[in-house]
Amino acid sequence: MASAFTNLYYKRAVGTARPCYVCNKPTTVVLATINTVDFLYTCDTHLSDPGFASQVGSTNDGVGAGGAKKMGLSPEEIAKVKAEYEERQKKRAEKAKEKEKEKEADKDGKEEEKDAKESKKTSTPGAKSPPSSSASPPPAPATSTHQRYTLHRDIFALRLAEHRRRRQAAQAKELAPRLPGAPVTPLP
Repeated sequence: MASAFTNLYYKRAVGTARPCYVCNKPTTVVLATINTVDFLYTCDTHLSDPGFASQVGSTNDGVGAGGAKKMGLSPEEIAKVKAEYEERQKKRAEKAKEKEKEKEADKDGKEEEKDAKESKKTSTPGAKSPPSSSASPPPAPATSTHQRYTLHRDIFALRLAEHRRRRQAAQAKELAPRLPGAPVTPLP
Protein backbone atom coordinates (compact mmCIF):
# COMPACT_ATOMS: atom_id res chain seq x y z
CA MET A 1 0.00 0.00 0.00
CA ALA A 2 1.31 3.46 -0.88
CA SER A 3 1.96 5.93 1.92
CA ALA A 4 -0.73 8.44 2.75
CA PHE A 5 1.62 11.36 2.17
CA THR A 6 5.14 12.05 1.00
CA ASN A 7 8.12 12.79 3.20
CA LEU A 8 8.32 16.45 2.22
CA TYR A 9 7.44 19.04 4.84
CA TYR A 10 7.38 22.83 4.65
CA LYS A 11 8.48 25.01 7.55
CA ARG A 12 5.83 27.54 8.52
CA ALA A 13 5.34 29.97 11.36
CA VAL A 14 2.10 30.08 13.32
CA GLY A 15 0.65 32.59 15.75
CA THR A 16 -0.17 30.25 18.61
CA ALA A 17 2.60 28.37 20.36
CA ARG A 18 2.02 24.62 20.76
CA PRO A 19 4.18 21.93 22.37
CA CYS A 20 7.10 20.61 20.34
CA TYR A 21 6.75 17.06 19.00
CA VAL A 22 10.13 16.10 20.50
CA CYS A 23 10.67 18.10 23.70
CA ASN A 24 7.18 19.51 24.51
CA LYS A 25 8.50 23.09 24.81
CA PRO A 26 6.18 25.75 23.32
CA THR A 27 7.08 26.58 19.72
CA THR A 28 5.55 28.53 16.84
CA VAL A 29 7.34 26.57 14.11
CA VAL A 30 5.36 23.88 12.35
CA LEU A 31 6.34 21.39 9.66
CA ALA A 32 3.41 20.61 7.38
CA THR A 33 2.94 18.66 4.18
CA ILE A 34 1.84 20.59 1.09
CA ASN A 35 -1.85 19.82 1.61
CA THR A 36 -1.53 19.78 5.44
CA VAL A 37 -2.48 16.10 5.75
CA ASP A 38 0.26 15.84 8.35
CA PHE A 39 1.80 18.54 10.48
CA LEU A 40 3.96 18.62 13.58
CA TYR A 41 5.21 21.40 15.78
CA THR A 42 8.95 21.43 16.33
CA CYS A 43 11.68 23.69 17.66
CA ASP A 44 14.20 25.33 15.34
CA THR A 45 17.00 23.45 17.10
CA HIS A 46 15.46 20.09 16.13
CA LEU A 47 15.35 21.13 12.48
CA SER A 48 19.14 21.32 12.41
CA ASP A 49 19.43 17.82 13.94
CA PRO A 50 20.10 15.30 11.14
CA GLY A 51 18.55 12.56 13.30
CA PHE A 52 15.22 14.36 13.13
CA ALA A 53 15.02 16.18 9.79
CA SER A 54 17.23 17.41 7.00
CA GLN A 55 16.66 20.46 4.86
CA VAL A 56 16.01 19.89 1.19
CA GLY A 57 18.03 22.37 -0.84
CA SER A 58 15.97 24.81 -2.85
CA THR A 59 17.27 26.58 -5.90
CA ASN A 60 15.42 28.85 -8.29
CA ASP A 61 17.42 27.90 -11.37
CA GLY A 62 15.16 25.03 -12.38
CA VAL A 63 17.71 22.41 -11.45
CA GLY A 64 17.06 20.44 -8.29
CA ALA A 65 19.33 20.70 -5.30
CA GLY A 66 22.61 19.11 -6.26
CA GLY A 67 21.43 18.62 -9.83
CA ALA A 68 24.02 21.00 -11.21
CA LYS A 69 26.76 19.07 -9.45
CA LYS A 70 25.50 15.81 -10.89
CA MET A 71 25.57 17.33 -14.37
CA GLY A 72 29.14 18.54 -13.82
CA LEU A 73 28.36 22.24 -14.25
CA SER A 74 30.47 24.86 -12.54
CA PRO A 75 28.88 27.94 -10.94
CA GLU A 76 30.42 30.11 -13.69
CA GLU A 77 28.74 28.07 -16.41
CA ILE A 78 25.41 28.26 -14.60
CA ALA A 79 25.74 32.04 -14.22
CA LYS A 80 26.59 32.36 -17.93
CA VAL A 81 23.54 30.36 -18.99
CA LYS A 82 21.32 32.39 -16.64
CA ALA A 83 22.63 35.65 -18.12
CA GLU A 84 22.00 34.45 -21.68
CA TYR A 85 18.49 33.37 -20.79
CA GLU A 86 17.71 36.72 -19.13
CA GLU A 87 18.97 38.58 -22.23
CA ARG A 88 16.70 36.53 -24.49
CA GLN A 89 13.73 37.20 -22.21
CA LYS A 90 14.45 40.95 -22.25
CA LYS A 91 14.64 40.97 -26.05
CA ARG A 92 11.34 39.09 -26.28
CA ALA A 93 9.71 41.54 -23.89
CA GLU A 94 10.99 44.51 -25.92
CA LYS A 95 9.66 43.01 -29.16
CA ALA A 96 6.30 42.40 -27.54
CA LYS A 97 6.17 46.01 -26.33
CA GLU A 98 6.98 47.30 -29.82
CA LYS A 99 4.19 45.20 -31.31
CA GLU A 100 1.75 46.48 -28.68
CA LYS A 101 2.72 50.08 -29.46
CA GLU A 102 2.15 49.51 -33.17
CA LYS A 103 -1.25 47.95 -32.50
CA GLU A 104 -2.20 50.80 -30.17
CA ALA A 105 -1.12 53.36 -32.76
CA ASP A 106 -3.36 51.67 -35.35
CA LYS A 107 -6.22 51.48 -32.88
CA ASP A 108 -5.77 55.09 -31.79
CA GLY A 109 -6.02 56.27 -35.41
CA LYS A 110 -9.25 54.33 -35.92
CA GLU A 111 -10.65 55.41 -32.54
CA GLU A 112 -9.96 59.08 -33.28
CA GLU A 113 -11.94 58.83 -36.51
CA LYS A 114 -14.82 57.14 -34.69
CA ASP A 115 -14.68 59.67 -31.87
CA ALA A 116 -14.75 62.54 -34.35
CA LYS A 117 -17.90 61.11 -35.96
CA GLU A 118 -19.52 60.52 -32.56
CA SER A 119 -18.64 63.98 -31.31
CA LYS A 120 -20.38 65.47 -34.35
CA LYS A 121 -23.49 63.44 -33.51
CA THR A 122 -23.42 64.32 -29.80
CA SER A 123 -22.49 67.91 -29.35
CA THR A 124 -21.23 67.46 -25.82
CA PRO A 125 -17.66 68.60 -25.36
CA GLY A 126 -15.47 66.39 -23.20
CA ALA A 127 -17.35 63.17 -23.99
CA LYS A 128 -14.16 61.78 -25.45
CA SER A 129 -12.12 59.66 -23.03
CA PRO A 130 -8.38 60.14 -22.90
CA PRO A 131 -6.36 57.41 -24.60
CA SER A 132 -5.00 54.82 -22.18
CA SER A 133 -1.30 55.19 -21.60
CA SER A 134 0.73 52.02 -21.49
CA ALA A 135 2.03 52.07 -17.95
CA SER A 136 4.79 49.78 -16.80
CA PRO A 137 3.54 46.27 -16.06
CA PRO A 138 2.66 45.60 -12.44
CA PRO A 139 5.52 44.23 -10.39
CA ALA A 140 5.62 40.46 -10.11
CA PRO A 141 4.30 39.19 -6.78
CA ALA A 142 6.98 38.21 -4.36
CA THR A 143 7.27 34.46 -4.27
CA SER A 144 7.95 33.57 -0.69
CA THR A 145 8.97 29.97 -0.53
CA HIS A 146 9.03 28.04 2.69
CA GLN A 147 12.03 25.98 3.66
CA ARG A 148 11.56 22.33 2.78
CA TYR A 149 12.50 19.42 5.03
CA THR A 150 12.43 15.65 4.95
CA LEU A 151 12.04 13.77 8.21
CA HIS A 152 14.44 11.05 9.22
CA ARG A 153 13.12 7.68 8.08
CA ASP A 154 12.36 6.51 11.65
CA ILE A 155 10.50 9.72 12.53
CA PHE A 156 8.56 9.50 9.26
CA ALA A 157 7.70 5.85 10.03
CA LEU A 158 6.31 7.01 13.39
CA ARG A 159 4.16 9.62 11.63
CA LEU A 160 2.86 7.04 9.16
CA ALA A 161 2.07 4.59 11.98
CA GLU A 162 0.21 7.31 13.87
CA HIS A 163 -1.89 8.16 10.81
CA ARG A 164 -2.58 4.48 10.17
CA ARG A 165 -3.70 4.06 13.82
CA ARG A 166 -6.02 7.08 13.54
CA ARG A 167 -7.50 5.80 10.29
CA GLN A 168 -8.09 2.33 11.78
CA ALA A 169 -9.73 3.82 14.88
CA ALA A 170 -12.07 5.88 12.70
CA GLN A 171 -12.96 2.77 10.67
CA ALA A 172 -13.62 0.80 13.87
CA LYS A 173 -15.96 3.51 15.19
CA GLU A 174 -17.78 3.52 11.86
CA LEU A 175 -18.07 -0.28 11.80
CA ALA A 176 -19.04 -0.81 15.49
CA PRO A 177 -22.75 0.15 15.22
CA ARG A 178 -23.26 -2.36 12.40
CA LEU A 179 -21.91 -5.31 14.39
CA PRO A 180 -24.39 -7.48 16.37
CA GLY A 181 -24.54 -6.96 20.11
CA ALA A 182 -23.70 -9.50 22.80
CA PRO A 183 -26.61 -11.66 24.02
CA VAL A 184 -28.49 -10.12 26.94
CA THR A 185 -30.44 -13.13 28.22
CA PRO A 186 -28.73 -15.40 30.74
CA LEU A 187 -27.88 -18.93 29.75
CA PRO A 188 -30.15 -21.72 31.22
